[in-house]
Amino acid sequence: MLNPITWVIWVGTALVTLSATRNPLYLALILLWISLVLLATRSTSLAPPVPISPLKFGLVVVVLSALFNGLMVHVGSTVLFQLPYTWPLIGGPITLESLAYGALNGLALTGILSAFIAFNQALPVRALVSLTPRAFYPVAVVISIAMTFVPTTLRQFTQIKEAQAVRGHRARGLRDWLPLMLPLLVGGLERALQLAEAMMARGFAGGESDASADKTRLATIAGLLALLGGWLLRLVWEQKTLGGALMLLGLALVGGALWIAGRRVPRSVYRPYGWSVFDGVVIYCAAVAAGVFALSLPGLDKTSIFYYPYPRLAWPDFNPLIGLATVGLLGPVVALLLAGKRTTSKIGNG
Repeated sequence: MLNPITWVIWVGTALVTLSATRNPLYLALILLWISLVLLATRSTSLAPPVPISPLKFGLVVVVLSALFNGLMVHVGSTVLFQLPYTWPLIGGPITLESLAYGALNGLALTGILSAFIAFNQALPVRALVSLTPRAFYPVAVVISIAMTFVPTTLRQFTQIKEAQAVRGHRARGLRDWLPLMLPLLVGGLERALQLAEAMMARGFAGGESDASADKTRLATIAGLLALLGGWLLRLVWEQKTLGGALMLLGLALVGGALWIAGRRVPRSVYRPYGWSVFDGVVIYCAAVAAGVFALSLPGLDKTSIFYYPYPRLAWPDFNPLIGLATVGLLGPVVALLLAGKRTTSKIGNG
């Protein structure tokens, strides 16, 4: 299994590439690579499937985004039809260019959702919670409870429904759902009481405030004020040097306060996540893809990234080097294939 930080880097790369371009050729390649990662993680995932398919979501979002942009943005040379100008907001010409740009935005949103679905399939809940800094351990506990609430409730509802079906109960009307909802409510209250007792027994967030905790809070507040002051100096009074120094000081204060607060929270891990050569492969591929889209590299023509269908819809340009860089999003698939081959060879040698 890849390290959780590796998956965070991969998701960040997907967000960078999808946000940097609206070129339909690059978007199609990025969506293809994310879909392959989605299929690869689905075959090895222990998490329950998501309630909505990325394909169905994409179809709905692309259509709605195209319609919304076409009704709100009356720009472009290819006029399809025209609504009366007396209609507020949507009155005016409906152009092919505005519909196309809205559809491209919908494709980008579909890619973002697919990337996060793959991220959720690849990592269990405990791995996601482990990414939370130790200074925010109460938040991590609350997040873990919230993330497991819906699956636990659905599992209990299925069990209650099966038990009632064995007894001959059939839910035909609204009243027939009462024998299902009442046990579900009682079971939820019982789980909540048991969880509260367990957290109280372990002293969750029950420690007394000491002097060091007060100093940490003061340092955090001072750091945030320094960040705000530096930002105002740069924005209002154009004191870039002084404002930048004050913002760096604020970042240092906030970071130091969080680090000190985290050291006061002990953390024990039953099975820590390590690093392997597969993590290096994924991180390297992601860094190449993100660097090509986000950085100005000498000798690389990036004009094809910035595609707009206005004022007249035209075929987008394509740079093969940029298209090749998007293959970096396939890093998890390569890592999973290499890991599978290594496991197979070990079994064969054993």
